[in-house]
Amino acid sequence: MAHEYLDEKLLNALLGNGRESLRSLSDELDVSVTTVSNHLNDLEDDGIIEGYTPLIEYDRLGYDVTAILNLKVEGGALSDVTESLEAEKQLISVYETTGDFDVIAVGKFEDTDQMNDQIKTLLDDANIRESTTSVVLNTAAENAQFELPVGE
Repeated sequence: MAHEYLDEKLLNALLGNGRESLRSLSDELDVSVTTVSNHLNDLEDDGIIEGYTPLIEYDRLGYDVTAILNLKVEGGALSDVTESLEAEKQLISVYETTGDFDVIAVGKFEDTDQMNDQIKTLLDDANIRESTTSVVLNTAAENAQFELPVGE
């Protein structure tokens, strides 16, 4: 099959350069520009590709503090809490989790005072029962994505 594993190859190529032109992708994958365009449209329509966005180095913009907030939430309020956390601009990731905590959120802050203000704001929410915060000392990997396996 000429297009076997084309979606995986296309996604892997985009991981290398999300701004690559359709022509470059078609040359790299040895298929027509129309084929690349159709597959990209399908991947977008299926929600596999949700958008094209830059990877921002927040520390270079003055957001030197990364914090991981672990939250325990009142039973039925989980969706309300996660929805309100999603609206907080400096919380870049919000996860509902199993284990000791119900929610884990990752935030980027200019300094510890700004982080502290965010934590105090969160703790004003009566649905948040408990919070522990870890400050990241060194980032080993961030925004990492992995290439998809392509059949042999």
